[in-house]
Amino acid sequence: MNTKSIDRKPPGLLQVMRGKMRLAHMSLFTEKNYVLWVRQFIAFHHGRHPREMGSEEIVQFLTYLATVRNVASSTQNQALNALVFLFKRVLNKEAGIFEGIVWARKPKHIPVVLSVDQVRSVLKNLTGVQKVIGCLLYGTGMRLTEALKLRVKDVDFDRNLIIVRDAKGAKDRSVPFPQFLKEPLRKQLERAKALHERDLKEGFGRTNLPYALERKYPNANSEWK
Repeated sequence: MNTKSIDRKPPGLLQVMRGKMRLAHMSLFTEKNYVLWVRQFIAFHHGRHPREMGSEEIVQFLTYLATVRNVASSTQNQALNALVFLFKRVLNKEAGIFEGIVWARKPKHIPVVLSVDQVRSVLKNLTGVQKVIGCLLYGTGMRLTEALKLRVKDVDFDRNLIIVRDAKGAKDRSVPFPQFLKEPLRKQLERAKALHERDLKEGFGRTNLPYALERKYPNANSEWK
């Protein structure tokens, strides 16, 4: 059979959207959330293709989020951003003017800030890697996702610095870490390396590399760094 004669199935809407977001170097977290919102938008309108819809359907969906699901204003804004991206960057279609949206109310709360003694009490009751993460958050100001995604190569023990990659706004930044965290971080790396070596022996220990790096460096996804 001549495989060249077989028509390839064109990529689906969500597949195209993922490709557009990766070309724009958007984070994987944002990609997953945007795709989720598009799925919910289509489901809300009983499976209609977004190409057949416009601003009216977007207004209905966003109003539903605020009035029925009682989502936070930030959640509603994220859904709006996802749909605007879909229409403008994927469908090459103007989303139109959004009139009559019922916006979710942004609650006004006085932030609760722990005292120094309370922070000491919390950290004192943490152990192992959870304590290292807690100390990183408090001592460096890193976000939780940034601490969880921290890589071996981004910890500089000589200068007591951590490089935070692809942070908010797709920007890198460096943060100093306290001297008392140096030894706990070293021990955590030792534990992680032992686990990594064991995973490699069992056929695992690999990670995903962004964009074309996996093709350019085929063995890099299993390297310790």
